[in-house]
Amino acid sequence: MADVDDELWDEFHRVVNMTSHELRDWLLTRDAGEEAEQIPDQAGSPTGREVLAILGKRRRDVTTEDAHVMRRVVDRVHEQRRDDLEPTAGQAAWRHKLMSLGHDPLKPVD
Repeated sequence: MADVDDELWDEFHRVVNMTSHELRDWLLTRDAGEEAEQIPDQAGSPTGREVLAILGKRRRDVTTEDAHVMRRVVDRVHEQRRDDLEPTAGQAAWRHKLMSLGHDPLKPVD
């Protein structure tokens, strides 16, 4: 168990505005294609799969490695979006990259 402070826990769950179901569906869709492997547990980027795993955990079950992933995702989303997380349209590739981290820039953030 990692000691995840309130700030990191809350900010991770704020920037990751897709549900685990939405993220899982996105990762499967993103990797779907004629050449794609039929291994659902390996769909999407490693970070996307890590985010999905974290979303399925209780706070007390988060590991130190999970906390590093959480910090990295928060930093990457803020790098791309800054502090303004209002719904914003942009290039499809930019949106898809963020969605692979669990952040849909077109979806309102709670």
